[in-house]
Amino acid sequence: MIEQHNKQQTTKVWLLVLVASLGYFVDIYDLVIFSIVRVQSFKDIGVPLENMRTDGEYVLNMQMIGLLLGGLLWGIIGDKFGRVRVLFGSILLYSLANMANSFVNDIHSYAWIRFIAGIGLAGELGAGVTLVSESMPRDKRGYGTMLIAGIGVLGAIAAFYVAEHFNWRNAYMVGGGMGLLLLLMRVGTFESGMFTDTAQKNVLKGKFFMLFENRERFLRYLYCMLIGLPIWFVVGILITQAPEFGVALGATETLSAGKGIMYAYIGISLGDIFAGLYAQLTKSRKKAVFFFQLLIIISSLWYLMSSGITAQKFVWLAFFMGFSVGYWATFVTIASEQFGTNLRATVATTAPNFVRGALVPSTFLFEWFVHRFDIIIAATIMVVLLSAIAMFALSQLKESFDKDLNYLEE
Repeated sequence: MIEQHNKQQTTKVWLLVLVASLGYFVDIYDLVIFSIVRVQSFKDIGVPLENMRTDGEYVLNMQMIGLLLGGLLWGIIGDKFGRVRVLFGSILLYSLANMANSFVNDIHSYAWIRFIAGIGLAGELGAGVTLVSESMPRDKRGYGTMLIAGIGVLGAIAAFYVAEHFNWRNAYMVGGGMGLLLLLMRVGTFESGMFTDTAQKNVLKGKFFMLFENRERFLRYLYCMLIGLPIWFVVGILITQAPEFGVALGATETLSAGKGIMYAYIGISLGDIFAGLYAQLTKSRKKAVFFFQLLIIISSLWYLMSSGITAQKFVWLAFFMGFSVGYWATFVTIASEQFGTNLRATVATTAPNFVRGALVPSTFLFEWFVHRFDIIIAATIMVVLLSAIAMFALSQLKESFDKDLNYLEE
């Protein structure tokens, strides 16, 4: 009887991992679709060629600001009312926003709807990782989060192929439709036992400002965010602005941002799997993250020094850079493991979205360097600076592999 119950529980947990993985698949599709259809959609709504790069940064920054605010909103909801409610609410919001995106005809409407989509997209990964981490055995939870990311980031490949074969408006509609279908699959998803136990206790839950009430907790939170700092600069600037970097490098033909993103996300998928396995084998998430942070510097500098780059070389470098930033799931897992159950969803949801949102100040700083040097030197400075900050932050965190998560932040 006990053995049968354990088998049923194991089956439920792995079904939860599958549903969370598919959720992240749709999340990534909707997250990157703008970067893939940017040029096509801007031409269609009449954005002048000379404004393509700056207007692209404007729309992407609006999406990132939405992710920033959404991370805070969904994180608090996750700790106060449950991880499952976040999954339902966030999927519904970003699905409807992506459908609305298919009807825009001006740059400002485009940007504001991406802002709303960003708010919705902020909840998926943190809630999924928290739910899986709290539901799996502590020595196996790395496999669960590894599969979420490994399967999930393949959504970027789907986004590329949909955008290749359909109009950009239809590509947004497909993303929204997949989200609504996923919402039906989520019926029956069970809540974390740790959250259920905590919900019945008279403790503060989801109080964001608890993270700032003492120096040690604040620094722990800050370091959790900083370890992911270079990731979105690589994706959001180095690869998304591939056409512009190609011109600066004297490329033999126009570099395709859409194709670069597709190959980068294939790399990210494999990187997430490799990072998860590396952490499980070494029993150290910190060693895995440090290895990938070194790869970011190597791959990015290789790209930025590739004078006369060809389209074929670019897609291979995009794959290598994608693999290098493939510690995303491990980064979110570390953040979730650093805090007690009453703050875990808040941290696991806000940390990745604050990292995404950090692309906004990173973009401003990058542009400041561009105006004083050139795009290649500016990107080189940013990669080295962001990676150095991330490595320092990693050195300040305690190893969290195999840590018992059943505790509270007082």
